[in-house]
Amino acid sequence: MEQQHLEQQIDQYFSMNISSPKFDSFPQEMVDAVKIAIDMLDEGKIRTADFNTEKNEWQANEWVKKAVLLYFKIKKMKLIESGEFNYFDKIPLKKWTGTEGVRVVPQALVRKGAFIATGAILMPSYVNIGAYVGSGSMVDTWATVGSCAQIGRNVHLSGGVGIGGVLEPLQATPVIIEDEVFVGSRSIIVEGAVVKTGAVIGAGVTITASTKIIDVTGSEEKHYKGFVPENSVVIPGTITKKFSAGEYGVPVALIIGQRSESTDKKTSLNSALRDFEVSV
Repeated sequence: MEQQHLEQQIDQYFSMNISSPKFDSFPQEMVDAVKIAIDMLDEGKIRTADFNTEKNEWQANEWVKKAVLLYFKIKKMKLIESGEFNYFDKIPLKKWTGTEGVRVVPQALVRKGAFIATGAILMPSYVNIGAYVGSGSMVDTWATVGSCAQIGRNVHLSGGVGIGGVLEPLQATPVIIEDEVFVGSRSIIVEGAVVKTGAVIGAGVTITASTKIIDVTGSEEKHYKGFVPENSVVIPGTITKKFSAGEYGVPVALIIGQRSESTDKKTSLNSALRDFEVSV
């Protein structure tokens, strides 16, 4: 099936009131179209977001997100057995054959409809439907990659990192972690925030759509929201804010330096961590 035709089908079925009681069962054509879309998503042939080179920004693929939402509609709850463990859910887990070129440590869970590229490493972790993890990336122990989140190549998500999911609204861009990014342990990046190529996020940094990200490397502050510039080195910080009851410290993210582009990425990362005393 051509992608353009599939997209038209998904748009058409999504516009129907599928929550209506008359939909005790779904048209087979709809079920087939949704399953094809999810299989393509699972294999990395389509993505929930792509980089628009003309506009120089990431954009959500709404029809793909519609397919995911329809998939939740057509699937029914059932018992899922996995060795000694049982689960009860709608969405099956990705099944590994060993030919994918992905290292999957026991208790690394990936839902069907998420793509993991060759060369990736999954420690005991969780990757939700619609997510994309690029080649050479590591999802470390107890890290989570939320629905539709896009993780680039050679990214390290350290232990306990939380990458948020953004499935709805349809037009909302998911969390984007571009290539060669290091995210320190227990950091949280949610609400469609974008971390550009080569950035280093120190341990415990929280970035939401409204978090103030302040570049303090120059003589004057530069402010960002929901966006970390390329090669930035970021640590947690606070600013003082007045409330009725008094003044209190409010969390912010501080850009304290830049990764060098002139050296090898791995060397540059080690240098950034050492020179800026970033906790990981």
